[in-house]
Amino acid sequence: MAVGQLKRLAALPPAGGHPRLEQYMRLHVSRLLRTDLLAVLFELLRQDHVVLSMKIYGVVRKEIWYRPDMYLYRDMLHMLARNKKIDETRQVWADLKSEDVLFDQHTYGDIVRVFCDAGLIDLAMEFYEDMRSSPEPPLSLPFRVILKGLIPYPALREKIKREFLELFPDMIVYDPPDSLSDIDEEFRF
Repeated sequence: MAVGQLKRLAALPPAGGHPRLEQYMRLHVSRLLRTDLLAVLFELLRQDHVVLSMKIYGVVRKEIWYRPDMYLYRDMLHMLARNKKIDETRQVWADLKSEDVLFDQHTYGDIVRVFCDAGLIDLAMEFYEDMRSSPEPPLSLPFRVILKGLIPYPALREKIKREFLELFPDMIVYDPPDSLSDIDEEFRF
């Protein structure tokens, strides 16, 4: 019910909607139990409601029971990447850094890939650099995930591929053919 009401109030024209939305947030959303508040947030994330997700995210972070959580941040970043929201991404990333949340290597790989897939390559490379400076030892699978996401960006892919091969010299990187005609040539008898 809370999600439906939030969406209804957010859809109202600015003259009548925003004060009512803020009032609903103050009177009703702030009284939700932990599990209900998180359920509202994850439902809004699932539905790609950026503005409402950011509002509920702000409420969650102010709760007394709140503890920084890698998975909450991962889900927020995925939703923001799907919706190509750069400013909100930078805000969430700054919050994550201020709370000293560390991603594991697999999560970094997933985040970089999501931002590559969304065409936000500059942000993807910022996350990649953060992954490289992480205290966790590098793993090969996240690099493979990133390399697959970088197929449309050959110059960046080559750079990441070189770094991958320096870290994992015994590994092989599959380079996709340039076109479908190259595939036909490979399999002709």
